[in-house]
Amino acid sequence: MLWRMTLSGMVRPLLVAAAVVVSLAPLQAQDTGAKALVINGDVSVMRDGNPWALFEGNTVRPKQMVKTGPDGYARFQVSDGSTFEVFPNSQVMFRANPPSWKDLLDVVIGRVKVYIQHLPGIPNFNNVSSPTAVISVRGTVFEVNVEDADGTTFVSVDEGLVEVTSKSPGGGGVLLQPTESIRVFKNQPLAHRMDKSGIARVIERAIQDAARVALQRQVGGGGGVGSTPTTSTGTGPSGDKGKPTTPAPAPPSSPSPPPPGG
Repeated sequence: MLWRMTLSGMVRPLLVAAAVVVSLAPLQAQDTGAKALVINGDVSVMRDGNPWALFEGNTVRPKQMVKTGPDGYARFQVSDGSTFEVFPNSQVMFRANPPSWKDLLDVVIGRVKVYIQHLPGIPNFNNVSSPTAVISVRGTVFEVNVEDADGTTFVSVDEGLVEVTSKSPGGGGVLLQPTESIRVFKNQPLAHRMDKSGIARVIERAIQDAARVALQRQVGGGGGVGSTPTTSTGTGPSGDKGKPTTPAPAPPSSPSPPPPGG
């Protein structure tokens, strides 16, 4: 009798756990895409070798490549609430290895910024890859910039911890903390980490953030469709291209005639 009670107590939790896994599996299978929250400029997704324009609300599926032009910017959100930004002149593949939920992005060229969501005390493991490095993260905020055709990769951390591993044989790995960064070169061991709080890095970061805010404002507010601007930079009545045009002043009113018999 005691043996049956013990067995029953062991089996019941296993059945509950199995039921939870079965119920969550369809949700994961249905929600594997990245939803476009903000799209600005030239942003497209490659489908059957052809670029298709992306718009806000569209979904990028696993193994699809996102491309941005010189003025392109996009912000996406995945099912766990994590988001990532793709900046101009970038090519990024979303979930290149679908069976692995850890593989979030493969950055071919360009710059991304990733914001990983996680519950308190529960890590949320994700990987971002480049041609020369694998960036392994938990709940954190970080940037990855593939700078050239050789895959030179610059990784910087804002929040949390990021492990950067070189893909080169014997390249090694390093754990980065907030305000730290590293540059990974092709076929070279990892360089020494460096602090990104120097004046040059602060100025560069400020310029990038200002550009990002300006792009988002163009999408979300100030002079939307149908608004009437007070000035124009187009071709004015005088034919001077690029000069603001202003309405001509109203002609002066003529004096009223004197009253009869005046």
